[in-house]
Order: sequence, then C-alpha cells, then structure tokens
Amino acid sequence: MIHLAEDTISKQDIAELCNWLGQEKVPRLTKGELTVQYEEAYAKSCGRKYAVFVNSGSAANLIALYALIADNSLKNKKVVVSALSWITTISPIIQFGLEPILCDIDMANLAASTEHLEQLFETEKPACLFLVSILGIPPDMERIEMLCRKYDVILLCDNCESQGSSIGSKQLESYGVMSTCSSYFGHITATIEGGMITTDDRDYYNLLKMLRSHGWDRDIDAEYRDTLRSDWNISEFNGLYTFYHPGFNVRSTEINAFLGLRQLDKLNDFVHARNHNFELYHHHIKNDYWKPKVGQDSIISNLGYPIIHLNRDKIVAALGKANVEVRPLVSGSMGMQPFWIKKYCRTPLPNVSIIDQFGLYLPNHPSLTEGDIIYVSEIVNDHLN
Repeated sequence: MIHLAEDTISKQDIAELCNWLGQEKVPRLTKGELTVQYEEAYAKSCGRKYAVFVNSGSAANLIALYALIADNSLKNKKVVVSALSWITTISPIIQFGLEPILCDIDMANLAASTEHLEQLFETEKPACLFLVSILGIPPDMERIEMLCRKYDVILLCDNCESQGSSIGSKQLESYGVMSTCSSYFGHITATIEGGMITTDDRDYYNLLKMLRSHGWDRDIDAEYRDTLRSDWNISEFNGLYTFYHPGFNVRSTEINAFLGLRQLDKLNDFVHARNHNFELYHHHIKNDYWKPKVGQDSIISNLGYPIIHLNRDKIVAALGKANVEVRPLVSGSMGMQPFWIKKYCRTPLPNVSIIDQFGLYLPNHPSLTEGDIIYVSEIVNDHLN
C-alpha cells in the first residue's frame, strides 16, 4: 500500500516524549514555556518576527480573521477567498457575518487568478483577501501583493498545506499581514493536532494571544498588559479574570509543543524530500493536458502531486486497484459545495469547475522512494490517453 501520507512523528520522538512525561516531577502539560520556545523557533524558521501556536490550522484561520474584526481593521464586510480552498478558510467568514466572495483560480498554480482578483477588487472593493496556496505550490505573490496595495486590501495567507515552500529566499509564511499553517497528521510537520499564525505586526501578535485564551491579558507583552490595565483601571488582582475581547479557547498543549520543536529540527529534510518527490513526479508523469507551472526559484514543499485530466475516474480506479491512495484535488470549487449552495446558490467559475470534474492528487511524503514514484507515475501514464 502506498499511503497518501505517513506520520512524521517517529518512534524516537515518542520515546523522548515518554521520557519527558516520566520525569520525577510531572511537567506542566497545558500551555507553558515549551509553547513559547516552539513559537519563537517557528517564527525564526519562516522568517517572521512572531508566531502564535493554537490547536489546529482551522483555529488559526478563525482567530487570524477575527483579529481583523476585533482591531476594526476591515473597511467593510467583504472578503475575497480562493474558490479552491478548504471549508475552514471560508467558515469563519460566514460565521462572523462577513460576505465571502469567491475568486477563480490560476490554472498555472491553482491559487487565486490575478486577473479575476483585480476584477473583484475593482467591482466589489473588498476589505480583505484570504489567499490559499494549494499543495505547497506558490501563488503569484508579487502580483497579488501589488494588487492588494493598489486597492487597499488586507492580505491574509492560508498556508496550511505549504510550510517550507518559498519563492527565492522568501518563505510563503512570511507573506501577508498574518499567515496560517497546520501541523495536523500528514502535513509538512505534525504535532498530533496544531496550527500556527505568524506575523511581523506586534499589535496583532498580542491581540492573537488574547483571542487564543478567552480575551484576557495573561500571555501578552508586559507593556501591552500594563497599558490595557491602566486604560481600563484594572487592578492586578482583577486582571486575572478581566476580558478585553470576546475571545476563544484554542490553546494547544506542551505535549504538542514538545513534538513541534523536534519536528522543526527535521523540517529542512522534510521540505527537501517533498520538493525532490515533486520534481520526480513532474519528470515522470506525461500529462499533456495539464501540469502545474512552477518558477525556477521556487521550493515546493509539496503536500501531494496534482493531476488534472479528462480520464480522472479511470486513473483513480486504476490507482485504487494498485493499492495507491489518492484524493480529490482538495475539495474542488467551494461554490459547488452543499454548504455554499444552501446559503448562496451554485456559483460556477470556469477554471475551478475543471478541478471539480477532473482533479486529483497523488501521495507525497518523505517516506516515498523513487521506485514508489515511478510505480505510481506509470499507472497514471497508462491512463492519460
């Protein structure tokens, strides 16, 4: 069986975790100093100033978007979001009473089409773009950043599938006012469950830490805490249970942070393996119908190799028969999903509709061998014509 993903948490990681848990003095298990260490190491790993660890990539999307609301940063309620994305990229937009606007995709990289994006920016005048990078493939970030500056649109980046991907020396997680990532099983690094928000903005950093934990001030920088307490005339004692925002409880644990620190030690190896596998697939698969177009200066920390072809169903059946796990190409168009149709009616878009009908992705993880990739590629090639 060639699995879609394999666990990146090794037996040695588990043994070290057990030793840590088995100390004579039981270590703190809820959020503590290990979480802070992990956040600092994570921020450094992707070229950011700050990182905030939460219990999932979905929670990361949730509080990143809510930070814009809590800070009164949105000029209106309109948020453009990639039509090829994930449910919990769009869910918070709907749940917070904002207006999601779907952007069609660029067939070269599967991210938001810059042509459609500019049309939406001109006609809808949105406050925010929630951009999704698909399977580690970099979007056209130079053009997207330019459009956001031109039309005064805040850029949030969902990089939950793309930890370690980069354009030149700049990692995808270093783009946007805030960027989110997931460390769920099968993603680039894993902490059992977990997610991260990164930013260079200290105000958002402190706000995110409040929103993560109920809306109180316990985790924020001392000068921010002292200013809040002074502004609201809050004593040190009452400050323990004072809430400045209607926050959440999306903290992770020291167990997850313990594993995360060890995963970061292996991140470069994981990224190298996934990029190498991507290049092998790209070489061996003979798909004249469509292939992703990637810049020569890009590193693809690839979650799974994408295939778009008219014979998708035959390819899926053949791979299943050969014990190779595959999946639809993410979730296809969000505008054709039941939750969207019930609320907004069907929203067909030309490019992403092709993904709905003909898209899938192949396994990619650091445990794959070149022989595995050749085996999978040959099965795919047999059904491309």
